[in-house]
Amino acid sequence: MSINRLDRVNALLLREIADDLYRVLQSEPEIDIAGITVTKVCCAPNLRTADVWVSIMDAEQHPNWLRKLSKHAKEIQELINRNLTLRFTPHLRFRLDVGIAKGDRVLDILNHLPPAVEEGDGPEIPEA
Repeated sequence: MSINRLDRVNALLLREIADDLYRVLQSEPEIDIAGITVTKVCCAPNLRTADVWVSIMDAEQHPNWLRKLSKHAKEIQELINRNLTLRFTPHLRFRLDVGIAKGDRVLDILNHLPPAVEEGDGPEIPEA
């Protein structure tokens, strides 16, 4: 399978999994569906397995959400099988994507830095 085709399969799976998560997780009242984002899908070249990278808002406060997603993997696979025409329906493995959380942390640090002192605005430092 060519790389370009694998990229298209990954994009197709990402879209389908994101839609199916909404359908499947409506039965879980303690999970806020708006707090979960599918960021990337990496399907194996043989289409047997796929790593689904999800970003969970406040993941440290909700450590069991990833486990609940994994619990519903079979249901999502059945929906993929029903809605898509693929040679194989991949076995889904959910992984936590912490990239967005790290980016938010960096932006928070940058927002709390003191403003830069421009030349002539601060106290004069005598030259030695």
